[in-house]
Amino acid sequence: MSPESTGQNEHYLRVFWRGFRTWRGNRPFWAGLFTMVGGLPIAYFPYANMHLGNVTLAMSTTAGAGSLIIGVLLITLGLTMWFHHIVRVFAGVAAILLALISIPVANIGGFLIGFLFSLLGGALSISWAPGQPKPDPVDTGAQGPTSEGAGPGSQEPGPEFHGTATVPQQQPGQYDTTAELDGGRHRAG
Repeated sequence: MSPESTGQNEHYLRVFWRGFRTWRGNRPFWAGLFTMVGGLPIAYFPYANMHLGNVTLAMSTTAGAGSLIIGVLLITLGLTMWFHHIVRVFAGVAAILLALISIPVANIGGFLIGFLFSLLGGALSISWAPGQPKPDPVDTGAQGPTSEGAGPGSQEPGPEFHGTATVPQQQPGQYDTTAELDGGRHRAG
């Protein structure tokens, strides 16, 4: 094995972190995280009890079940953004709507903490777009025709092609003369 090979000498945490970064880069990771973090206070605060000395303050309201449902749905939408990033726009719109609904239903949206995180997560999910893969490096010496004066030995850069997509050219076909023979009428008419 050559000393430049790092495949077997890397620590497993470094390999895990590299795989996690690749996974994170292929989906709206932060949008899902903010949406899930926003769902936690919305679901938790209506069932929490605060203790101030000997006094217990219960923040439960009649809309406690609604708060729990909104919080669980926001956490589910955050997981959907992570694992089914194809529906990220739907999940983002749904997260924004649930965040807005949580203001009157769930203690001012989890005391504005859950509302703001969910709103930010939904907006990030809507605005996220998958990245384009980097084009493979193309050997300019083996490339087809070059522009005038920009050959492999010249100092001027030639045209650069990004990607492999080309514009399709229309092939010359046989000219259809049936329209002229019929006086311009369609065959069925």
